[in-house]
Amino acid sequence: MSNAAGPLVGLKVIEFAGIGPGPHVAMLLADLGAEVVRIDRPGAMSLNPIVERARNRVTVDLKTDEGKAFCRDAASKADVLIEGLRPGVMERLGLGPDELLADNPRLVYARMTGWGQDGPLASAAGHDINYIAITGALDAIGENGKPPVPPQNLVGDFGGGSMYCAFGIMAALYERERSGKGQVVDAAIVDGVTSLMSFFFGQAKGAVRTTERGKGLLSGAAHFYQCYECADGKEISLGSIEPQFYAEMLTRAGAPQELAQGQMDPSNWDEYADKLAALFKTKTQAEWNELLEGTDACYGPVVGLDEVREHPHMKAREAYVEHDGDWHPAPAPRFDRTPGAVRSSADDGAEVVARWTKG
Repeated sequence: MSNAAGPLVGLKVIEFAGIGPGPHVAMLLADLGAEVVRIDRPGAMSLNPIVERARNRVTVDLKTDEGKAFCRDAASKADVLIEGLRPGVMERLGLGPDELLADNPRLVYARMTGWGQDGPLASAAGHDINYIAITGALDAIGENGKPPVPPQNLVGDFGGGSMYCAFGIMAALYERERSGKGQVVDAAIVDGVTSLMSFFFGQAKGAVRTTERGKGLLSGAAHFYQCYECADGKEISLGSIEPQFYAEMLTRAGAPQELAQGQMDPSNWDEYADKLAALFKTKTQAEWNELLEGTDACYGPVVGLDEVREHPHMKAREAYVEHDGDWHPAPAPRFDRTPGAVRSSADDGAEVVARWTKG
């Protein structure tokens, strides 16, 4: 694998293969130039070629002395290690942080789990829906009077999981510049999602509080902050919260005059939503795009995943990159001097570790 580019060129990372947020953390680092050696189990196959891009892969049997010795050698030369196994598994393999930090005191040992390394649920199985359930996040998502709706696995696995893990790794690397020492990063999805919920904890109780399912301002109850169906069956989104943006939306859409009054009164929301629903059914999504997109109406068409690449804004920003015959989301965030790049994976992990030197 070649053509490494980005602000993390020179960073050496060991990734123990897993699913969900762990591989996403490694992708984020690799996209920005880090050299990531992914340790796969025997017989493992790539589950997601997009998220598992830009890896130097090697198959290692962690049950053998030879396999464990390889991992210890690799970790002794690495800057970062990422693992997402249940608490205690790495310790039983002789690859826990005590052993590996003794070999390499500068190692940042990142542990990506749902429940965290301790607590009564730490050793239990779980998935995104379970982790966000105990944080208050899931309770707020869905329609009033109906059970919560899982928001895919964006909020837990990726929002509260991989993004916080990556942030923790970079914070530990920054601190290492002063202390010369690595440390363990306990990245628990429940902790990350709890942090994401800070905004909602800070809201005063009242009509605009957004944590009551199907009732709050941002929960889909407000007529000016929800999605509507168009004449062609496609949908559009409104986010016209501020009075000036709300007024512009009403004017440009040709909405009934009575909607201009009492915007923030929840007693009006159902009636006003019905009126807007009828209005938006009179034109196609493309027609509403002509009237509202790119204005201060706070508007956006609802675009399916198979069509997002062709949206003019996404296209102009080159949000997707063609690589090896597939379209990939481009590296993010962007850097003006040291931009990242999408790269291919290769089965050369052992060779990469062999040329690494201890830092």
